[in-house]
Amino acid sequence: MIRSIRWRLVLAAGLAIALALALSGLGLSVLFERHVERVAAADLQARALALVAMVEPGRAAGPALRPPPEDPLYDQPFSGHYWQVMLGDEMRRSRSLWDYTLPTTEAAPAPGQSRVRVLPGPRGEDLLAVEQSLSVGQGARAVPLRILVAEDRSQLALAKQGFLGDFLPYLALLGAALVLASWVQITVGLRPLAQVGARVAGLVSGARPRIGLDLPTEVIPLATQIDRLLDARDEELGRARARAANLAHGFKTPLQALLGDAAQLRGRGEAEIARSIETIATEMRRHVDRELARARIQTQHPPAGAAPGPIAAKLIGVLRRTPKGAELDWRLDAPPGPLARIDSGDLTEAMGALMENAMRHARDSVRVSVGLDTGRVVIAIRDDGPGVPEPHLAALTRRGLSLDPSGEGQGIGLAVVSDIADAAQGELRLLNADPGFLAELRFDALP
Repeated sequence: MIRSIRWRLVLAAGLAIALALALSGLGLSVLFERHVERVAAADLQARALALVAMVEPGRAAGPALRPPPEDPLYDQPFSGHYWQVMLGDEMRRSRSLWDYTLPTTEAAPAPGQSRVRVLPGPRGEDLLAVEQSLSVGQGARAVPLRILVAEDRSQLALAKQGFLGDFLPYLALLGAALVLASWVQITVGLRPLAQVGARVAGLVSGARPRIGLDLPTEVIPLATQIDRLLDARDEELGRARARAANLAHGFKTPLQALLGDAAQLRGRGEAEIARSIETIATEMRRHVDRELARARIQTQHPPAGAAPGPIAAKLIGVLRRTPKGAELDWRLDAPPGPLARIDSGDLTEAMGALMENAMRHARDSVRVSVGLDTGRVVIAIRDDGPGVPEPHLAALTRRGLSLDPSGEGQGIGLAVVSDIADAAQGELRLLNADPGFLAELRFDALP
């Protein structure tokens, strides 16, 4: 089944045009045939009246027939052109009839009248005939004159075939031109849908906030409904983030109190129970911190764009004031370039988590670089630490997984960074740099 609207419309238009042209051709063929028959009948009528000259009315014995005029058309046997004249009981026939007599079983028309008939010919063919009836003389001495002039209908069929042979190529050319015109019309008519598709793609990429109403009248209702759906989605996402944040904040205080109770139990010598409570409470706090971080991720479209270089410089300035950061050699390679398609706050949070991880595991230095790769902004954060065991690389962004030997990590930082990258339609890559560890963030560049 054809799924393209354009091809469906073209197919429907082609079928409609073919049907219309076929009916037109059939109608024109019938009209041409009737026209040819009328012309032929008029010619036969004229020939019938010319044969009246064979009648010699002034004789004392009554009217008689003279010898027929010479006409090669009627002298050749079975030529397809015939005449037959009957004056009273006297009959003359064209030589082309040979020994055949045209049937006259039907009553003759009234004197002075004529009619067109179809008669069988000498070879069984159909003949188009004109029968003319006249009366020679007056009163009781009037003698009926009946003239039949006929020609083979196959000659009319040949004329029709010649007409169709000349007409059909032009009909086909007209059909092709109409199909081409329909294609152009359909393409122009469907162009607004392509415009809507491009704007929807802009919504997906974050290039525009809404479809808008500066569109043709017919597609404005569709654009309006899509924009309303997006408004409703943003409102629902806002409410969902607020609910998640409220729920997470509601859990933080009871969890902190539970950890305090565990510390009291440990002071009373209940170390086993205290360790079990601390393990459960810590895991729950990881869940709460992750949901708080996810609730802060911005999802409005389009983002204003963020400059990774200044953000990295600011983060390095903050981390250098920490005891661990002050011991490291920080290197920043961020030439001026295009903005990344992500909210500035989200990028700050994502880079901050990655740079903090790099600081925690680095031995002597951390390098941050910003560049372009096939239209995407690439932010690379590399430390010279021990790296990560290869079996654990694929699971680094899993919630609650911490490979920090000091036990300071909560196992949610990389998971939150992955969520931020996904929300901005970006990408997070984690790999061993040999030596060290490399984290890359990739986002579309704003034009």
